[in-house]
Amino acid sequence: MKKIIFPIICFIACIHLSYSQSIQDLIDQVSNSNLQLSVGELSGEQAAMINGTMQTITSRVESNNNLAADYIKERLEALPNLTVEFQNFNTSGKNIIATQIGKTNPDNIYLVCAHYDSVTTFCADDNATGVSAVLEIARILSAECTDNTIVYALWDEEEIGLRGANFYAQQAADTSNGNTRDNILGVINMDMIGYDGDAPGTAGDNEFDIDVRNIANSLEIKDDLLSILNTYTFDLNVIVVDPGTTASDHSRFWSQGYSAVLVGESWETNDQTPDYHTSGDQKEDIDFQYMTELTKLVTAYMATKAGINNQLSVVEFSDSELHVFPNPVASVLKINNNNGQNLDIRINDINGKLVTSKASNQRLIEINVENHNTGIYFVNVISETKSSTFKIVKN
Repeated sequence: MKKIIFPIICFIACIHLSYSQSIQDLIDQVSNSNLQLSVGELSGEQAAMINGTMQTITSRVESNNNLAADYIKERLEALPNLTVEFQNFNTSGKNIIATQIGKTNPDNIYLVCAHYDSVTTFCADDNATGVSAVLEIARILSAECTDNTIVYALWDEEEIGLRGANFYAQQAADTSNGNTRDNILGVINMDMIGYDGDAPGTAGDNEFDIDVRNIANSLEIKDDLLSILNTYTFDLNVIVVDPGTTASDHSRFWSQGYSAVLVGESWETNDQTPDYHTSGDQKEDIDFQYMTELTKLVTAYMATKAGINNQLSVVEFSDSELHVFPNPVASVLKINNNNGQNLDIRINDINGKLVTSKASNQRLIEINVENHNTGIYFVNVISETKSSTFKIVKN
């Protein structure tokens, strides 16, 4: 059995970056040109390489958005340290979920998200902008070592009832049949982040909304965003909307008692795209510098809360010390603990949710996984001095 590659990659990256990388460095990596390219490709205003050929995304309407879903999944799969899957929630709807498991606290989850479906053609602002921002944030942070888990989520069927986010949030909160509630500590939803109609230098220039309600620790997320705005330099003017709108995906996390906010253009001051929900919503109307600033802000928040750890020390178990088998596994996962060390074992699902934990110093450790759903899991094995993560498949 092979250990999952990302701890080794992270270790190498941490050594290389330990005295140079910072939150400011990550902010500076946000690329205006990358955002422009992604918005153009997602809105169907330019062709993209998808499934090995140049194709045009002519629709993101929920009944005909498979090509857009493939595009997003391929973009995420090209990045390091991510496990990417489609999450099917009805006969046609599917979310795209990319998980970056935290090395220190894998069950502490921070989620950044956007919906990728639309109501008609183009819809560059709604919501190719939000999707492009999530892809850009994933591009930057996937190369980093994080203490906590990051989930990059792209929702389907937002436009017909917030269905994709609702399914995910309900699954995360489900405690029936022995399930444990996902430890989601913060959700940032990015929905329509590309329109700023004020002339540069005018009083309303670059205003954006943070929609928040006093649910769980949502106000703390708002405060953290304000702190980041005051710590680093952004060309943005914030408007806090409390109580914030429930008309986007973050509200489905509020419904399950999770902490969440919406970040987007300023509907509070009526400065949203005039082509909302029409085919006139095209790339030419996007203020990409404004969009870049909002992407930088959320990048800084996610990097801060996920715990970018350039000093993370990773000493892995050797094959002679530890063997996890069988893989795939159907019922009983076994761990040969050849030196009889005190081990803390945690099994997380693909979304970072802790599903099983066990402490043992037995030389042969057995864990019953028969009742777990089929799919990909991460087995984190930790001693006082070493740590390894194994990727297994449950049949």
